[in-house]
Amino acid sequence: MESLLSEIDHVAIAVRDLDAAIAWYEDVFGATVEHRETVESDGVAEALIRVSDSYIQLLTPTRDDSPVAKYLETKGEGLHHIGYRVADCGVALEAVKAAGGRVIDAAPRPGSRGTLVAFVHPKTSFGTLIELVQERP
Repeated sequence: MESLLSEIDHVAIAVRDLDAAIAWYEDVFGATVEHRETVESDGVAEALIRVSDSYIQLLTPTRDDSPVAKYLETKGEGLHHIGYRVADCGVALEAVKAAGGRVIDAAPRPGSRGTLVAFVHPKTSFGTLIELVQERP
């Protein structure tokens, strides 16, 4: 079977202060933000820092009921999830379901940068929240 995962899209890090996190990456590594966006549907603001063909995604909540706000409240700042690029988010999501996996999104939905995304529950994937990411033309 050919892998449905083509590469790592991003590693997401939950932070309380997005500007301070961006400044740290700039000061320490000379990194620059390639893309910044607020994703209202998820209640987050993000900054993407390119690392080769992938990103570090810095996330902060924009409202108290967002999943990232709840994460910060219970676990504090740190690694939130990993995003894998897939050719077809729907196919990858169905593969997870067919294998008996638990999913957060029943179907792919719009993500940042014009992508399609779907999340796999960490109880299915050995404690790691996984985001399936399909880039659209």
